[in-house]
Amino acid sequence: MTNLSLYTVRAVIILDGDGNRLLAKYYARGPAEQVYKTVKEQRKFESTLFAKTKKTNSQVVLYDGQTVLFTSSTDVYIYLVGDPEENELLLLSALQGFYDAVCQLVKYDLSKRKVLDNLDMVVLALDEAIDDGIVLETDGNVIASRVSKRGVDSIDVSLTNLNEQTLIDAYKQAKERFNLALLR
Repeated sequence: MTNLSLYTVRAVIILDGDGNRLLAKYYARGPAEQVYKTVKEQRKFESTLFAKTKKTNSQVVLYDGQTVLFTSSTDVYIYLVGDPEENELLLLSALQGFYDAVCQLVKYDLSKRKVLDNLDMVVLALDEAIDDGIVLETDGNVIASRVSKRGVDSIDVSLTNLNEQTLIDAYKQAKERFNLALLR
């Protein structure tokens, strides 16, 4: 039977090089649909999945009755779990779009430290790419730009930005941010 549902993703999991969870989001349409109900079951699934995939060269595996696609960096593994009859190309494009967006957001230095330092942007990118198991966007550039635009309105005075500017530029920027803060 053909799967005509929009709900294509069951989980997105990001693990470090030792198999520890950095981020995991499990999606279910209802209590009957939820496969891993407790955190203990989720962690057991993640550890066995990591043990199975850490030495394989394949990007697609059928594990525990589910289609699992994954990609890895130096010490970060990103998994996308779908139904067993789900289209692997759709899942792969969703995974690749999310991976590309995360790489852009961490300045192409995808490591455990960078993911943890930018966890807020990684979660926002995941929410832009997949919502409640429905793939919303597969283009990494679009996902990254949407996440980056959310932070434009916030007031951020970082020392690295001030060190790279002249004194007059820093004064103008501080004045603009102060006026913006007064208008809120």
